[in-house]
Amino acid sequence: MPTVIYNLPNGTSTSVDVPEGQSVMDGSVRNNLPGIVAECGGSCSCATCHVYLDESSSDAFGEPTPEETDLVEFLENVTPCSRLACQLVLTAGVDTVTVTVPDPAA
Repeated sequence: MPTVIYNLPNGTSTSVDVPEGQSVMDGSVRNNLPGIVAECGGSCSCATCHVYLDESSSDAFGEPTPEETDLVEFLENVTPCSRLACQLVLTAGVDTVTVTVPDPAA
């Protein structure tokens, strides 16, 4: 089962085993981690699951869809590694993925 390491806004890190076929967002929401709100429930329509995908984890996922890119474009504190956690679905062969949850107050 893939492991997602969440670097949280409060400076702590939490590792969560997330089943294949579920998203990085699912792992956070199901474990009540702070920072990923996921208002739309994963339908790529609200961008409240913004994360920074660690460069070492980027090969685990495909390129962002045009819908994801459009939503990310309007967020604050966007970096080249900004992604929506709802679009980061874990697949077979993925071992460990690391994301940083941006501080909403920053």
